[in-house]
Formats: sequence, structure tokens, C-alpha cells
Amino acid sequence: MENNTPRAGRKEWTALGVLMLPLALVSMDVSVLYFAIPYISRDLEPSATQQLWVLDMYGFVLAGLLIPMGALGDRFGRRKLVLVGAVLFAVASAAAAYAHTAELLIAVRALLGVGGAALMPSTLGVIRNLFHDARQRGRAVGLWTAVMTTGISLGPVVSGLLLEHFWWGSVFLINVPAMALLLVLVPFLVPESRAAGSARFDLLSAGLSLGALLLVIYGIKEWARHGYAPLPALAVGAGLVLGAVFVQRQRRVPHPMIDLGLLGRRTFGGPVLANLLAMFATVGMAVFVTQYLQSVLGLSPFRAALWSLVPAVGVACMAPAGAALAQRIDRAYVMGGGFLVSACGFLWLSQVRTDSALWFVLAGGSVYAGGLVAAMTLANELALGAAPPERAGAAAAVLESGQELGGALGMAVLGSVGAAAYSRDMAGALPSGVPQADAVRETLGGATAVAAQLPRASADAVLTAARDAFTHGMSIAAVGAAVVMAGAGLLSLTWLRGAGRTAATGQTGVSRTVSSAES
Repeated sequence: MENNTPRAGRKEWTALGVLMLPLALVSMDVSVLYFAIPYISRDLEPSATQQLWVLDMYGFVLAGLLIPMGALGDRFGRRKLVLVGAVLFAVASAAAAYAHTAELLIAVRALLGVGGAALMPSTLGVIRNLFHDARQRGRAVGLWTAVMTTGISLGPVVSGLLLEHFWWGSVFLINVPAMALLLVLVPFLVPESRAAGSARFDLLSAGLSLGALLLVIYGIKEWARHGYAPLPALAVGAGLVLGAVFVQRQRRVPHPMIDLGLLGRRTFGGPVLANLLAMFATVGMAVFVTQYLQSVLGLSPFRAALWSLVPAVGVACMAPAGAALAQRIDRAYVMGGGFLVSACGFLWLSQVRTDSALWFVLAGGSVYAGGLVAAMTLANELALGAAPPERAGAAAAVLESGQELGGALGMAVLGSVGAAAYSRDMAGALPSGVPQADAVRETLGGATAVAAQLPRASADAVLTAARDAFTHGMSIAAVGAAVVMAGAGLLSLTWLRGAGRTAATGQTGVSRTVSSAES
């Protein structure tokens, strides 16, 4: 069938290029603290739980607000939301740079999440409105996925480079000039877009979605860290109740934030769930790998960050290979294969020890990263093609929210499991008479800081025990990530088989594509 839909020109591609800037920065902030954590631990002295909150509070708030912000952009204008988000992101970045307590840094990271949630839905939502041709939209989605994953990868590199010369607050200040540039360029280069009509924004639904998410995540984090206790169980239960109320409200209100009918389609709901599981594994493990390179192998922040880019080789090979295979065979098989490849990479990392060679760690990272990106690119394209243009912002927000929620969950769950294994191992391995034993048992960063104040023999004993315990926790987390990836592969093979046949042909009717896929 001949494709008669309008094709995007220079203006549309330029607008997309401008919107890649906030996407890259918001993605970078997911990972920018990985190499800064040892410095933050030394200056602010957070507990193990506070350290995890510093890392993942941004992702939790981002995930909880993406859906409301996507709906807000659809109704009041996506370009307006980008400008508001840029101002919030710049202000919060400056405040985070000068935070003097762990509690303040956690609070400001939450504000960063609000700004990021205002920025992100427009980046993917605009693709649906600017690129009507299926092939062009596929390339645009591929670029979006590449920028997002590159941003996450570049976060540690930028962090490492800055930490070589400046204090840890500099990893936040770099956002300020970039947001200023965005405020200048967006009004001239990005056209305004919104859904038809002027539906009232549902503030109650926004509060319900955020409250449900934060309560459930808090409960899961505390449960994984300390075992069963009444308060975390109550938090999970309350969060699930709020989530159920949110879903019921979406069924009743005339203009819901989430199109439950769209989410129920396997062409949309399946990719959302697959991407959530993918980000769970990759972000959850990234925290361990970056700390391993720096605190176990002893690399400087910048050297560790540069070496951490090696897995991009796997991405560069697997992403185009996956796209090419999807033109010939059912994309469900390609996605399932990508997830299974990534599971093998995580199992590889489960065999890492304190004396493992650097190449061994990087090879495992390359395997899992290549498989993940190949699968996620196809999932994003499939989901975006299923969304009607007038709901592009909300649909993109659901897709991005699943990814951010997956990353925050992975950091919380895998991070808590690894921290629990570390504390358990250190309880039996820590030499007697070590000062500040509680700090040593809490985190590897705490052990490193205490060891720096001890005589050489005692310091070596503390560091050896701490590095062994940390590596053991990382191995356990890697096995968990492999199991999750195997589940994502099984989901793709069983639920998405046949769902994307028409997408590869370049047909343009979204409803025709979706209806033919719904069997």
C-alpha cells in the first residue's frame, strides 16, 4: 500500500533536536550521582536508607508525576509545560548543588523530579504529532531511545569529569546553563501542540497517582532492607488502596489521565510493562557496577566513568541489528531474544569477584546493555504507534512513567537487597575494635571513609571485608536482574507475538494498525 501521509521536513526534525536537550539532561540526572555518592557520603554522612533515598527520590517523583504532567501538557500545551519544567529544573539544580544535609538533598531531588516530569512527556509526545509517517516515526523513536539511554550513560561520565576538578555540587550546576539555553530556543523552534478541547485538569487524580506510588515504593524499600514490619506493610496496603481509587476514578471521569482502554491493548500495555522490567534491571544494576569500578577496583571517578561507556559498543551493535531483524521476523521474537541476551549478561555479572579483571566486568555490561536497547527500541515504537495523536502526551507519559518507575523500583529493590546482603556479611566479618562500626556496616562508602582514618593494617582489613561484602551483594542483585529479564523475554514471546506485523509495513492508519493487531 502506498504511503500518502505527510512526511516531516527540516522544521520538524529541528524541533525534535531541540527537545532532545531536556531528554538528555533528565536522563542524565537518573545516573549523575552514581560516582558522586562516595563524596556525598563523606560530606553529608547519610545513613544507608538516606543514601538510597538520595539516589532514587528523583526517579520516584518523576515516575509519579509523568502521567499527570502528560495530561497537563495535552490540555494546556506541551511547549508551555517544557518552559515551566525548565525553570523548575534550573532552580532545583542550583539548590541541590548547595544542599548541606542529606534531608535537604533528598527534598531538592524531589523538586528536580517535578521539573523532570514537566519536561519529559513533551519529548516523546511531540514525536507522535510531528511524525505521521510510520517509517519516519520509527527513526524518531529510535533517536529518542538512543538519547535517553545515552543520557543515562553520560551521567556518570559528566559526573566523573566534574568530580576530578570540582566538588560534588557541580554535577547539579551543569543543568542551569542548559536549561537557560532551552528557555531561549524552545519558543522559536518548537511549535505549540495540545489536544482539542479544554478539559479541566484533575488535581485529585494527580495526587492519588503520586501518593500511591510513593507509599508502595517506601514500603517495598523498607521491606527489602529490614524485612517484614507493620509500618512498611501498612504503607504498601495504603498505596494499593490509593491506586485502586485512582483506577476507579479514571473509569468515571469524562477526561481521564490514563486511557485504560489503550493501556489494556497488548500493543500498548505490553510494551509499557516490558520497558518497566527493562529499566528495573538496568538502573538497579548500574548503581552497583559504578560503585564497583570506583570503590572496589580503585579507579578514579573519571576513569571509571570512561570505562563504563564500553557497554555502548554492545548498544551500537545490537540496536540496528534488532531493528533490521524486526523488518523480517515478528518483533516479539526480536524483543524476547534481546531480553534473554540481557539476562545472560546479568548472569555473567553475578560471577564478578573482588579480584575480577576489568574486561570481565565490562564484557558482561556490554552483553546486557546491547540486548536491552534492542528490545526497548522496538517496544517504544510499537507503543507509540498504538496511541492516537490527540492523546500523544498522555500516552507518552504512561510509557515514560513505566520506564522511570521501573528504574526507581530497580534502584530501590535491588539496591536494598544488595545493602541487606552487605550489612549481613559485614556483621560477621568486621574486625573487633573498629571505630564507627555502624557506619562501616551501613555502606561501602562509610567503610571507605572510616578506613582512611585507621592504621594501614586495620584499614586493609576493613576494606577487604567491605569490598567482599559489597561484591557479594552485587552478585545477588545481578541474579535478581537476570530473573526479571527472563520474565520480560517470556512476556514478549507470549503476549506480543503478532502485535506489530502492520507497523513494519508503513501503514498509516493507527486504528487500522491497532485493530489488526488485537486478536
